[in-house]
Amino acid sequence: MDKEIKIIVIGGSAGSYNVIKKILLALPVGFPLPIVFCLHRLKEVRNGFVESLNINSKIIVREPDDKDLIKPGFAYLSPANYHLLVEPGRNFALSTEDNINYSRPSIDLTFDTAGYAFRQKMAGIILSGANSDGAKGLYSAFKNGAYTIVQDPDNASFKAMPMEALKLFKPHQTLSDDEIVSFINSLSSNNYV
Repeated sequence: MDKEIKIIVIGGSAGSYNVIKKILLALPVGFPLPIVFCLHRLKEVRNGFVESLNINSKIIVREPDDKDLIKPGFAYLSPANYHLLVEPGRNFALSTEDNINYSRPSIDLTFDTAGYAFRQKMAGIILSGANSDGAKGLYSAFKNGAYTIVQDPDNASFKAMPMEALKLFKPHQTLSDDEIVSFINSLSSNNYV
């Protein structure tokens, strides 16, 4: 399974920031896969979030521009107030279409498009959050062959998002934040080819 994974897509909302920091802090220098973070964030705050994540990261965290190629060894963060889509050509697309689940970026949309583009080569992880965004998208990615992980609701600061995913389907794994970090680090020998 894990040798097939070429991209990690992580969705989170309320309560996920500390898990994201923990993941970035634990990644080894030269981690070979791209990681895509789709996180709910304030629309009005355009600066400071990426910078705060880069403080704790051994790989570069950046917001992609429309049509940017997805490159190995980077962590990508959905820009504030844009939907972040993954296209089959292994590039990003940004959209200002209507909110989905009251959110832009929509975690559902990122999981759905990444699952379609990468299929069994994607690992999708849903973290803490206070609404249902991400559950349907992760299920869609699962149906397209993605390896799926849901943060254990008992370990999440806000249980709603993981619980909504667990209501829809049985993911490959339900893990604590520390176990999620270990899983991601277990992919350190994979190649993005």
